Amino acid sequence: MSEVKRSLNFIEQIIEEDLKSDYSKEKLKFRFPPEPNGYLHIGHASSICLNFGLGEKYNAPVNLRFDDTNPIKEESAYVDAIKRDVEWLGFKWANECYASDYFQQLYDWAVDMIKNGNAYVDSQASEQIAEQKGTPTEPGKESPYRNRSAEENLELFENMKNGETAEGAHVLRAKIDMASPNMLMRDPVMYRCLHKNHHRTGDEWKIYPMYDWAHGESDFIEGISHSFCTLEFLPHRELYNWFVEKVSKPGDFKPKQREFARRNLSHTVVSKRKLLQLVERGIVTSWDDPRMPTISGLRRRGYTPASIKNFAESIGVGKRENIIDVAHLEFCVREDLNKTAPRVMGVLDPVKVVITNYEEGKEEWLEAENNPEDESAGYRQVPFSREIYIEREDFKESANRKFFRLTLGKEVRLKNAYIIKGEDVVKDEEGNIVEIHCTYDPKSKSGSGSPESLRKVKGTLHWVSVKHAFEAEVRLYDRLFTEEVPDADKERDFVDVINPDSLKLITGFLEPSLKEAGINEHFQFQRIGYFCVDKDSKEEKKVFNRTVTLRDSWAKKGKN
Repeated sequence: MSEVKRSLNFIEQIIEEDLKSDYSKEKLKFRFPPEPNGYLHIGHASSICLNFGLGEKYNAPVNLRFDDTNPIKEESAYVDAIKRDVEWLGFKWANECYASDYFQQLYDWAVDMIKNGNAYVDSQASEQIAEQKGTPTEPGKESPYRNRSAEENLELFENMKNGETAEGAHVLRAKIDMASPNMLMRDPVMYRCLHKNHHRTGDEWKIYPMYDWAHGESDFIEGISHSFCTLEFLPHRELYNWFVEKVSKPGDFKPKQREFARRNLSHTVVSKRKLLQLVERGIVTSWDDPRMPTISGLRRRGYTPASIKNFAESIGVGKRENIIDVAHLEFCVREDLNKTAPRVMGVLDPVKVVITNYEEGKEEWLEAENNPEDESAGYRQVPFSREIYIEREDFKESANRKFFRLTLGKEVRLKNAYIIKGEDVVKDEEGNIVEIHCTYDPKSKSGSGSPESLRKVKGTLHWVSVKHAFEAEVRLYDRLFTEEVPDADKERDFVDVINPDSLKLITGFLEPSLKEAGINEHFQFQRIGYFCVDKDSKEEKKVFNRTVTLRDSWAKKGKN
């Protein structure tokens, strides 16, 4: 038992303590409450995994609730994208809920609060209200409208609801304490007038609840036991509890808000506002651009649900914010794809090799293992012929003893094929190598069991047959920003540190088995990296996205 206790994170410890006191397991209920004003990002993925993971651990329901209280920024398209992301990660919600489901109940409660002297209509401009808030060390000043009669407040609030009040003319504020050391308790705004069309309620409402008013009450309505938020909501907890107290009755089960620290990711931004800027300014193509830290972008790039879940679990939950190196996320996807991705051969910077003693017109189909990490993955056939492509960097005319690839006078093995030896080169008028002439050992065929096939040579190269290879567009994605914290300098536009090499478009030459690859299928291009088929692919032209290189190339850059 002690081993289990040591493994609990502080969130689980809170739940365990509650279960020992006044909670029963039947009362446990969680929620994931995104605002549908953009696509979910990697930070949201951690929250999804936390809340739905708790649901799985305690066999408790988890609601997916859209906190849709701001019609200016929210769209049904964002709702659909969020649902796709949660489903793709492998989670199922108990109920699909919306804060807008509760607009009438919230309004009715607000009317009750006015009647009970706990809320009032303020007719000041937002600037005046802000000035009267005071400072952390100085108390605020009461609004001149704070002591309006309940009758007047009810009439004004009804007018606001009916759209008879101009936007910005009135707000409804809670009447709490203008001298509270917690500035959020200094008569916070509960409702504002917005004559905007809502993605679900249309033009039914002319007033919309503020987040702090709607969030806790939505938790209360749904019977949520634990409302887990990020640390910036810690000062909001007092207000959360105050609002719930005002609408609940003695003996009602009340939700408990607790906070955990954000895990920021290096070399990226996760502010929805800044992500939207990247889209609107054309720096990326869309919310699901594979360079974006959105779940949709990561999915399109080739990340798997398991890799993101493993990432979230490995970084855990804490009470202090910190920056997680994006290399750790890349490690998680490498680790997962290493187990599951079929190995294939593709050449991205080709130079032709002519095997001069191989019979012209001859071709062979050689057996290649699909995944050495998975015995059940089986084998496939790859074609071999007299002319092949290898990577240009895999050949040097002359090289030192530490160069274990192809050079003149030395031997290397071609993966799944034969041992070849560099004999000569053909150059163009500018001195560039256009062909490498080699000879091969016919008895050295891989897997044949012959003494020649067992001969040890220090280098093994991937290749594709020129005759059989097909061309595909290959998108080499890299980190979007060159600096660890792109928006750290508030005096500088964060886009000034965009990585100019975050995307390179090249033509790759791939083995023919990949012609049948489907959208989102994952592969390891041997000795190069992990790739997946992009949704832009067409039957006549495949597009492959690089998910991640085989090794962390940025670690090497940092040492230079």
